[in-house]
Amino acid sequence: MLAKCTRPLVLAGVILCVSACMAAATQALDLIAQRGTVRIGYIADETPFSFKKKDGSPAGYTIDLCRKIADAIGGNIPNVKREYVETTLADGFGAVKSGQIDLLCGATTINLTRRESVDFSQPIFLTGASALLRKDSPEYLQILFLDKRPVRAVDAQSPSASVIGVRSDTTTGATLREALGTDVPQTRVADFATHQDGLKALEDHRIDAYFADRALLIGLAGHAHNPSQLVIGNRLFTHEPYGIAVQRNDSTFRLLVDRALTVFYQSDDFPKLLKTYFGDEASTLRSEILMQSVPE
Repeated sequence: MLAKCTRPLVLAGVILCVSACMAAATQALDLIAQRGTVRIGYIADETPFSFKKKDGSPAGYTIDLCRKIADAIGGNIPNVKREYVETTLADGFGAVKSGQIDLLCGATTINLTRRESVDFSQPIFLTGASALLRKDSPEYLQILFLDKRPVRAVDAQSPSASVIGVRSDTTTGATLREALGTDVPQTRVADFATHQDGLKALEDHRIDAYFADRALLIGLAGHAHNPSQLVIGNRLFTHEPYGIAVQRNDSTFRLLVDRALTVFYQSDDFPKLLKTYFGDEASTLRSEILMQSVPE
């Protein structure tokens, strides 16, 4: 008798699960069609990936990629408009999960922990974590981040007052603490709300280095008051593939996103876009991204 009663319940559960999956498969496009608007979330302090221009409008490498995706959405939903929603890294994933934004565009690392709450496009960029230092930063930090050999054995020792900055709510904070390990126990890690805050602290000598993804550090150094006094680390501590965050369990929308990216990667405009934001590194970056891309 128990088996007979249980069977309909199991069947009902399966039907509900299938129905939920089918509904989720078109959820993003349905919501965009109902609103008549695609909502593009962006993080404003991740130059050159996403930032604000002087007129307050968003710009950047990832923003331009998201515009290409919006064009593809427009091919499915005529006359769709675009709404740009400024958010933070801490709030952005929740906004994607809840459907408040459709695309999260910035310098966002793809990892398994984040994929518990959101999904990601195919990779849009590849980088790794390193540090931005002053030329007068402690010698042991230059040894650590620049692979510089110590002049004397004492130069490798860490002073007690050393501080390395990192932006809060990022994956790089844990990476930094792991990289320091027990070799430099006296070095303190300080969290900052924005990359600009970290840059200012570095220039004001309140910290001795600022740790972030190297691609972000290149853009950050360009906004320094005296860039010639700064140096970017050449030692990478992580492998950081960036992607555009989208809702989970929505294979139809993710396919549209990935297809739009693949089509653009194969166009003549893609190397021009890379050149605009990354200069002489464009050719190498294009090869790296194409090797990681999903073919048609």
